[in-house]
Amino acid sequence: MELTKSEMQIMDVLWEAAAPLSRADLLERSEEKTWKDSSVHILLNGMLQKGIIREAGFVKRGKTYGRLFLPTMSREEYFAAYIFSRRHVPHPVEFIRALLDREEMTPEERQNIKALIAKM
Repeated sequence: MELTKSEMQIMDVLWEAAAPLSRADLLERSEEKTWKDSSVHILLNGMLQKGIIREAGFVKRGKTYGRLFLPTMSREEYFAAYIFSRRHVPHPVEFIRALLDREEMTPEERQNIKALIAKM
């Protein structure tokens, strides 16, 4: 499954919130959005169809009720699914080696990954 730039912006807000958000909450928290406020319902419905978000109840805002949304997977689960859904899937061992070689990885992150692998 591949998300559009606008869908990824919405997912970033949902992942950061770690709680169900309404359409209005998403609009309030979306600082760097590339989409218009009026099109958020189209994006959300598309994301529901893709299964990346789910409805998590309703909230009353003013005189109306609105749906609440939650991600169906974590950021890390999404990127793992994305990588392995591509036509050219990387070799898992070499992929992990490449991640560990990245300058952005802290020594603590490297150690945690090694400890996780050792437990398996």
